[in-house]
Amino acid sequence: MATTTPRRVAKALIAPALALGATVGLASAPASAAVWNSCDQWGNTTLNGYTLYNNIWGSGAGSQCVWADSGTNWGVRADHPNTGGIKSYPNVKKVINKPVTSLSSLTSSYNVTVPSSGAYNTSYDIWDTGHRYEIMLWVNRTGAVGPLGSSQGTVTLGGFTWTVYKGSNGSNEVFSFIRSSNSSAGTVNILPILKWIKDTKGWFGDVTIGDLQFGYEITSSAGGLDFTTNSYGVSSG
Repeated sequence: MATTTPRRVAKALIAPALALGATVGLASAPASAAVWNSCDQWGNTTLNGYTLYNNIWGSGAGSQCVWADSGTNWGVRADHPNTGGIKSYPNVKKVINKPVTSLSSLTSSYNVTVPSSGAYNTSYDIWDTGHRYEIMLWVNRTGAVGPLGSSQGTVTLGGFTWTVYKGSNGSNEVFSFIRSSNSSAGTVNILPILKWIKDTKGWFGDVTIGDLQFGYEITSSAGGLDFTTNSYGVSSG
């Protein structure tokens, strides 16, 4: 389980084990052969400075395969049953390892193609190096999914308007920013969001930002659905 993210590991440890062979049985790559693909529960690889994870961590999961042409062009086909609870978070990770006050910039651009059915969100998942704080930025969502915690109102930061939620999963605090309207492409200025949490709300101090992840938090995708990251990138200074 060392290849999963901290929050996913914590939940995977208390979830029932997946049935043997649960991650086998789907086409693992797009029509044109991918550079890398995996149907393994914890399958991962590093391509041009980004680390990809299949990351099937929730209980009751079905099958899922991830493919990649690069660290910034990748996708997943998932067939998870129409039941409650998050089944997986296939994602790409960029390591930042800088305190908030040492960052002069932190932006990310994304372009995705996502299904119109199922239950999931497309989100950034940002962690401090101590794994005490998790910042989620939901750029789109479909179906019966919702953030952890209670609403803290709305705020316009980083180029978007968000509804903010604050809560805890028992292992760490979670700050979720839910975009007011779904978006399949855009650029997020992440640093003002981190500074707002630190300086305006005082929810954490000068933490060091570790992993910046982007992917699909999937609850259900019965029958097999495709999620594609057409392009993606992270820039920091």
